[in-house]
Amino acid sequence: MSDPHQHKRERRKQDRPGELLEAALDLFVEKGFAATRAEEVAVRAGVSKGTLFLYFPSKEELFKAVVMENVARPVAEGIIEAENFTGNSGELLTWMMLEWWRRYGATKASGISKLMMSEAGNFPELAQFFRSNVIQPAQSLVRLVLQRGIDRGEFRAIDVDNTIYSVMAPLIFLVMEKHSTGACSGAQPSINPEQFITHHADLLVRGMAPGH
Repeated sequence: MSDPHQHKRERRKQDRPGELLEAALDLFVEKGFAATRAEEVAVRAGVSKGTLFLYFPSKEELFKAVVMENVARPVAEGIIEAENFTGNSGELLTWMMLEWWRRYGATKASGISKLMMSEAGNFPELAQFFRSNVIQPAQSLVRLVLQRGIDRGEFRAIDVDNTIYSVMAPLIFLVMEKHSTGACSGAQPSINPEQFITHHADLLVRGMAPGH
């Protein structure tokens, strides 16, 4: 007969990396990268510091794993879904922006973006990692959508390079507001993110329409 305690221990071992990443995400968002200690992550995850380092040999590697799981993964998924989207490019742009908010901006993981903006100068290697694995793929996703619209005659021949920032900047603003003034105790939300995104996407689509 199999030992149920052994099975429980095996499941616990399999779940441990995810538990460590969840604890690390909480602390990085709450305290920032520099102020978070590996010991704190281990305690929050209910393991020893030695166990933490069995899975992630340094705090830097732990942070990279958090980024890949919580920030880079949604972008990679979005690229695949955008490539298979069947509607017109205006609908795709709106869908992409709203899904970015729902899958990332509205989650606690979006605090990583604020962390990077505030601490990138002190950790250039991590900043470059974030740029290579998050920012550049996200820009590629937006470029894909914009170029799709141009190629199909749904958007006019816009300056794609600059329009990428016109798409992304308001989304970053929402995240920064959420994790700064929006996080203040008792503060009343001044922006409905999904309404704001829908409105902004509509302005972009109308501005890119052929004949404008």
